[in-house]
Amino acid sequence: MARHAHLIGSVGLEDTETAISTVADVLGDSCTRIPDGETGERGYWIRWQISNFENCDDLELKLVTQTVSGFKDKLERPFFCIKDGADPAAIDLGELGYADEAIESYAIFKALKANGEIGADVRFQVSIPSPMALVVGFIMPDSQLGIEPAIIAAMKRDLAKLQAVIPADELAIQFDICYEVIGHEGAANLPYEDTLGESVKRAGHMCDEVGSEVELGIHLCYGDPGHKHIVEPSDLGTSVAFANGIIDAASRKINFMHMAVPKDRNDEAYFAPLNGLSMPAETRLILGLVHHTDGVEGGMARIATAEKFVKDFDIATECGFGRREPTTIPALLQIHRELCD
Repeated sequence: MARHAHLIGSVGLEDTETAISTVADVLGDSCTRIPDGETGERGYWIRWQISNFENCDDLELKLVTQTVSGFKDKLERPFFCIKDGADPAAIDLGELGYADEAIESYAIFKALKANGEIGADVRFQVSIPSPMALVVGFIMPDSQLGIEPAIIAAMKRDLAKLQAVIPADELAIQFDICYEVIGHEGAANLPYEDTLGESVKRAGHMCDEVGSEVELGIHLCYGDPGHKHIVEPSDLGTSVAFANGIIDAASRKINFMHMAVPKDRNDEAYFAPLNGLSMPAETRLILGLVHHTDGVEGGMARIATAEKFVKDFDIATECGFGRREPTTIPALLQIHRELCD
């Protein structure tokens, strides 16, 4: 099977048309799904979602000072709690905006495909965080389980809206599973004790909101603040456990599963847990082993080690590269292309 390049979501160029056309031009037929690049205010993953919580009358803003991995100074971050007297069951966040952004970007994608800049079989990819990312990323601990149903409901509305507009045979949806992964590794507090079981159950529930003709994938993420993981994986064990668990929990098939590979890990011990991966043939493994700083040579070394455990897989970076210096992006895409060739 031919090896393809996968893009996590953010690309880091100035606008949607530039991001999509640049990816199509450099990667060509080695890329079967193209995201819109998450340009503008969406460039830093979920941060743009703060306005949805600020505008909810049932929530109260709290400012919390935190030490965040990858940053030298402590940061004051906004968190929200349910106001005294508010009924959690009545909280309504409306739409989160992922559908509106996707629909607007799809119009650009469709026009580029119509004029031949994008291959006829390439899908438009929409990357969406799990509801738990918004729960942990914006909500105070004592309010997290109370507001989780409202966040899930809002996410479902967005999923329904975008799937009603974008044709299923042109659409791919990716769920970003990050806080769950690092929570299982002990680097974030989740609002439940069974960090693996409860996380994969919730992920499977959201997967079932995606139509069967839409491609569906999972990005298992260790974060990227300051271009560093929030916690370094000791090996692929956690990723394999999440992959197996989500596939079991979801009623529909998972088309692709992405796992991170740090630059300094081309040792067999890192990849050995792949022996326990129980993905069906219809699920394509994607290894995030592409790194700009060691290019094609480094990528080939990690591929060679990975192939001792699994023969067929696609390639990607560990995370999106929306926070990368824009001038480096064409070269990074070219590394993907050469590794595919």
